[in-house]
Amino acid sequence: MMTGNLNAGGRGGGEGPCGACKFLRRKCVKGCVFAPYFDADQGTARFAAVHKVFGASNASKMLLRLPLHKRLDAVVTLCHEAMARLRDPVYGSVGHLFSLQHQVMILQAELAHVQALLSTFQRFPLQSPQQMQPPPFDLGHNNEYTMEQSNLVGVWEEEHLLQDGTEDGDFQELASQFVSRYLPAVKLPACT
Repeated sequence: MMTGNLNAGGRGGGEGPCGACKFLRRKCVKGCVFAPYFDADQGTARFAAVHKVFGASNASKMLLRLPLHKRLDAVVTLCHEAMARLRDPVYGSVGHLFSLQHQVMILQAELAHVQALLSTFQRFPLQSPQQMQPPPFDLGHNNEYTMEQSNLVGVWEEEHLLQDGTEDGDFQELASQFVSRYLPAVKLPACT
């Protein structure tokens, strides 16, 4: 972690060189722009990344153009971008941002799906087992379901099965398959 302590690092006068000067193998002068931000211990590795990506001269120029109170943020940003650029030379920190945006999109879609399911479940009132009505016939057995007018309302009469000139009986065959598969207890009248 970088510190904003102005006494960190070295500036000659008995102290060792700062991390930047140590990496550049030069004497750390009293007004070294890097000394407050790159200490002699961990600062060397961070400055190595900044130097590799931006160059020491460019980093120095950037810091000298900024007021003192904004330099710490600039150094943190330079180090973060340099480390990201070394990890991913093509996209740098933008690649990490894309990855995070992708994760957000996936999580938003998952959240919308769960909210839709929750909304669907909230529409149906919970019923106790005593309030639930049994089905009109047992699906496990092939019980006869009486064909009363109230049950079928004349839908399965032969003239209703023939539609729009389908004289070959395709519609009748489809209706017959549907009824035999999904309504096994219903018996259709025989077709001629």
